[in-house]
Amino acid sequence: MAQNGQNDPFQWLEGVDDPKALDWVKERNGITLKELKADPRYTDFLEKTTAILTATDRIAYGALRGDYVYNFWQDKTHVRGIWRRTTLDSYQTETPKWETLLDIDKLAAKEKKNWVFKGSKCLAPDHSLCLISLSDGGKDAVTIREFDVDKKDFVANGFFVPEAKTAASWVDKNTLLIGTDWGPDSLTKSGYPRIVKRWTRGTELKVADMVFEGKSDDVGVWPWVSHRPEGATEMVYRGTTFFTSELHFVTPGVAATKLPIQPSAKAHGIFKNVFLISLRKPWAVGGEEYSAGTLLALEYEPLKTGKVGHIDRLFEPSERASISSISITKNDLYVAVLDTVKGTLFRFEKSQERWVKTQVKLPQNGSVRVTSSNPFQDDILVNYEDFTTPDALMAVSRTGNPKKIKALPSRFDNQGVRVIQRFAKSADGTEIPYFLVLGAGHKVDETVPTVLYGYGGFEISLTPRYMASVGKLWLERGGAFAMANIRGGGEFGPKWHAAAKKEHRQRAFDDFIAVAEDLIQTKVTSPAQLGIMGGSNGGLLVGATVTQRPELFNAVVCQVPLLDMMRYTKLLAGASWAAEYGDPTDPKMAAIIQKYSPYHNLSASKTYPKVFFVTSTRDDRVHPGHARKMAAKMLSLKKDIYYYENIDGGHAASANQNQRAERTALEFIYLSRQLGLK
Repeated sequence: MAQNGQNDPFQWLEGVDDPKALDWVKERNGITLKELKADPRYTDFLEKTTAILTATDRIAYGALRGDYVYNFWQDKTHVRGIWRRTTLDSYQTETPKWETLLDIDKLAAKEKKNWVFKGSKCLAPDHSLCLISLSDGGKDAVTIREFDVDKKDFVANGFFVPEAKTAASWVDKNTLLIGTDWGPDSLTKSGYPRIVKRWTRGTELKVADMVFEGKSDDVGVWPWVSHRPEGATEMVYRGTTFFTSELHFVTPGVAATKLPIQPSAKAHGIFKNVFLISLRKPWAVGGEEYSAGTLLALEYEPLKTGKVGHIDRLFEPSERASISSISITKNDLYVAVLDTVKGTLFRFEKSQERWVKTQVKLPQNGSVRVTSSNPFQDDILVNYEDFTTPDALMAVSRTGNPKKIKALPSRFDNQGVRVIQRFAKSADGTEIPYFLVLGAGHKVDETVPTVLYGYGGFEISLTPRYMASVGKLWLERGGAFAMANIRGGGEFGPKWHAAAKKEHRQRAFDDFIAVAEDLIQTKVTSPAQLGIMGGSNGGLLVGATVTQRPELFNAVVCQVPLLDMMRYTKLLAGASWAAEYGDPTDPKMAAIIQKYSPYHNLSASKTYPKVFFVTSTRDDRVHPGHARKMAAKMLSLKKDIYYYENIDGGHAASANQNQRAERTALEFIYLSRQLGLK
């Protein structure tokens, strides 16, 4: 077996833009597209998916900024998209009056660039000056340019940062804290900045003042400026690993002060006179013991001198619950909680040194997500959805019940569609929850084509969501869909995640296999009708699962995957994930990783389903070489595959709605063909 590239006959495919490698990509793309697009259903699938993704009655999700709501919008006319705004009052009407600020299609045509909008960061509280991030083709690396909202134009001789994996934060209208590629030796091994500087308007970037310097083994060092009505606080976030960090106050002219908080704690920011953190591990401090998963409010003033003062325990989840997000407004905190993988939202208000907790009245049994909050305002925007209920966007104020202001129309016929939460027993006896969505007309005594989706990593939770394209192309036609909440995710808090980290990675694969076996044993489906799908870490999941138990499946959609786990730390941002998977240069971890690394566990003697690999040339997070090499190796073993690599798209494998529609149509044509859904 090849380790770290030794004797790897396909390592040449790691050359992202190498002409020979791109010729191979184009050849495989041609074969795949010719076959899948020849299916008589393809045009219908593409038209339906395009209609869903470009519909003008989609919810225009926006960011609350002062008197306005800002939104980025893509449709048939605006393929690359427009950045726009409307007043909050207008936003709450059926037909908001939008003001276009920046047209990315026109900008790309004018500058002859393949621009993809990657977001804006505006200076609070008036938000008239913004930093616009533009990516070439969708990759994580961006060019940053200063934009004047009132003039609807880029600022002449304003702040400008060349392409890099840059992070910048406003201090004031004339000052930025910035981490970028400063030249040789300025990046970590993961490819992120390790140096943060203070940059003053009117000076060249190269003469910016040093603020903080991390180490090359860090994941990265990033600026963080907290703006609130009480003032601005300058900080630097040093990611020592993916799950441990340091925070430092960085006041000009004063030595940086490290906050005395647990390294593995998640920092959520400043609220009035407290600093908010949640714990990944138990923490003993000040004579008290705080359990993993707990949300704490630390007295702010002592932290500035490196000391821990008074601590309030705000929320301590149960074994089957976890905190999914923290949102900070002017006068309240909003804490979104998952309880047995179903969402709830709580408001916390501090009144006379006492915290008051209130549950926000929202629908149950689905996903609750705060889509926008602002530390200078009290209102927030909250989205609710579940597998059969289209998204509803609500405005939530300090008083009164949530007000529905937007609703997505139904995109598929959910008549007769049933949703069941079930549990499968993993190899070690752990109960693994999963959701099963049965399509219309399903009979208890018949097996049906079923897609099983999973992720299981990085403390990321999979929750019920309204999947319009899945509903239209799969459920409405009688297929079933299952979503597995396996270990490695965040559904049940830090312990659930830690249970499948590093040397315990096999548990995630065992959990996924257990769900697949449960679907088969309960006669929901059969191996000939069962397909699996996953992207990024989920691509590793389906890659490892199919190499270990190929007889369980007849389809695999492997999206932007990690597959060569013996070399992942040497490819793009891979070094930053060593805290999740372990370091393959460590002999102990190498032995563990090599047992499940999909690329190293292919066998000529095994029969595999015809895997569909989907990736992107411009993905500068997960290297496209993973998918390229796995596909090439399978072909060398005489195993048939499909392969499609979008030349644009970044880690999402698509840069606009048209590309997303094409990819979705291809995937569901493949699934329909493999699993026999007519």
